[in-house]
Amino acid sequence: MKLGVLTVLFSDRPLEEVLKYLKEQGVQMVEIGVGGFPGNAHANPEVLLNDEKKLTEFKELIKKYDMEISSLSVHGNPIHPNKEIAAKYHHDFVQAVLLAEKLGVRNINTFSGCPGGSKDDKTPNWVTCPWPNDFLQILDYQWNEVLIPYWKEAVKFAKDHGVDKIGLELHPGFCVYNPETLLKLRDAVGKEIGANFDPSHLIWQGINPVEAIKVLGDAIFHFHAKDTALDERNIKVNGVLDTKRYDRVLERAWVFRTVGYGNGEHYWRRIISTLRLIGYDYAISIEHEDGLMSNTEGLNKAINLLKNIIIYEQPTEAYWI
Repeated sequence: MKLGVLTVLFSDRPLEEVLKYLKEQGVQMVEIGVGGFPGNAHANPEVLLNDEKKLTEFKELIKKYDMEISSLSVHGNPIHPNKEIAAKYHHDFVQAVLLAEKLGVRNINTFSGCPGGSKDDKTPNWVTCPWPNDFLQILDYQWNEVLIPYWKEAVKFAKDHGVDKIGLELHPGFCVYNPETLLKLRDAVGKEIGANFDPSHLIWQGINPVEAIKVLGDAIFHFHAKDTALDERNIKVNGVLDTKRYDRVLERAWVFRTVGYGNGEHYWRRIISTLRLIGYDYAISIEHEDGLMSNTEGLNKAINLLKNIIIYEQPTEAYWI
């Protein structure tokens, strides 16, 4: 495994400055935002795909600091019911794939997306229960008329351009939000669909990341290191479905934290060990979204904890075998 960072948290800094800093901290891989929600501050496909000189300079900069690109991230909603919004996110996905082809990167990270509840809707409709029966009809429309057809075409395009690992982040608000929905889409579309596994989005749903990792196995393409702290008092009163803004920390059922500040080191050791058990040997990519710390402090605390628990090397043969 290799220690990585999603560089979006430093979008206000030049890429070279970011790479130099991360190299000094012992980071080995970078995940680069190229559109959608992550933005493209460090790699704009519109520029890099149309200027060979700029593309060469980008490659040389990554090489200069002895980094590897773990994935290009282009999280968005390409099946949004507003056709203009959907078209923008789809365009970003296409550009990400084309740039990945130029860079020799096989991984793209994104969301599955979420359509409306019918062809007439203007906003996404995320279904969380089966009754009244309208919700089951919505799910049938979303999956069979929108989600599966879209990703069948998207996967074909990606494969044609050398990208065979589309890591969908399991995120509530989108059709794929847990292991079951990820595997459902993977079965319908193909093995090129997998998970960008982020424990933070599972923890507050009541999902045990260790058990989820075992179920997903080789469908895990990429890993985000991000934690979630649960507020048991607030959960006991109002449950885990929480629409309050993230800055209302004392009132929320849960908040994102840097690694180790939602769950302790033992918890994270079990996650890392289970990743090893299922054969995962790729990026442990820190995504910093801790509202209680600065970007630098939160990142450094995550780096220090993960350095100590990541299993970097393949196991040797035990002496008693």
